[in-house]
Amino acid sequence: MADGALTSTDSKRLLTAAEFQTLADVPPEVEWFANIENENTRRAYRNDVNDFMRFAGISRADEFRLVKRSHLIAWRKQLETRALGASTVRRKLSALASLYDYLCDCNAVPFNPADGVKRPSQGVNEGKSPALGDAEAKSILEAPRGDTLKGLRDRAILSVLLFHGLRRAELCSLAVGDLQSRRGVMHFRVQGKGGKIRFVPVHPHSSQRISEYLERSGHGNKGESALFRPIKNSSGSLEKALTGHGIYKDVVRKYARQLGLEPRAVCVHGLRATAATNALDHEADIAKVQEWLGHANISTTRLYDRRRTKPEDSPTFKVSY
Repeated sequence: MADGALTSTDSKRLLTAAEFQTLADVPPEVEWFANIENENTRRAYRNDVNDFMRFAGISRADEFRLVKRSHLIAWRKQLETRALGASTVRRKLSALASLYDYLCDCNAVPFNPADGVKRPSQGVNEGKSPALGDAEAKSILEAPRGDTLKGLRDRAILSVLLFHGLRRAELCSLAVGDLQSRRGVMHFRVQGKGGKIRFVPVHPHSSQRISEYLERSGHGNKGESALFRPIKNSSGSLEKALTGHGIYKDVVRKYARQLGLEPRAVCVHGLRATAATNALDHEADIAKVQEWLGHANISTTRLYDRRRTKPEDSPTFKVSY
């Protein structure tokens, strides 16, 4: 090999020649899907792309390169006949747009056929999850009993959701060691969408409730341990983190029903909307709220800004006879 040419630093290759060639032959369509890190996004996009494949009769990855804008317009019309929500149609079209953006980057297609395909605008400027009022939020924070381990855990979970606006997956992924002091203030180290890490200061209300929970549970000195763990389960193992479904079913929905609160508002995302709305109501800067929530785009944060839609500000209450 000529001087200055690249040489291997390890004579023992980790990939066999066959494995190397197999990876070199992976279609870019498959690469795009494999590169989606968020499990929930992968699941949704898999369903969306499979939906389009069934509609268009695509059976091989390279057939995506034959798709034109007219195919996507026809698919959009078919989705609308199925009475799908506007947000669902937008997500499905976004999945295909993301795929074709990647194919364009790989020079597999000359242009993105999703460009110019209009997406339904209904509901685009308003979040779907209604927020709780202050009195309702206070009632659910106080709903769990404070004299049992489960009650202490649930009080801490609801406090973290309502004072920090974390996503369900972000809450589940918290470990004890993710409670970290930065500049003398305790923070959560939060792993957000796309593996992005952000640090969120811990509210004193949550700090107190987490301390009470960990003192009773006894795992506060185990940094790698999940912060919020099951109290009991059929397998007998209590080391793993609570699942998102468990947090919704056994914590959030349980106390919502107990209090007779509106079910749509008291989902995990409804509590996130409540936290964001409350912060904005109390003059938090919207750019700071964007960072706090882990939104990539401020337009997403604006969906939580209900300050212009307060019922008490309606002209209804200005009418006087």
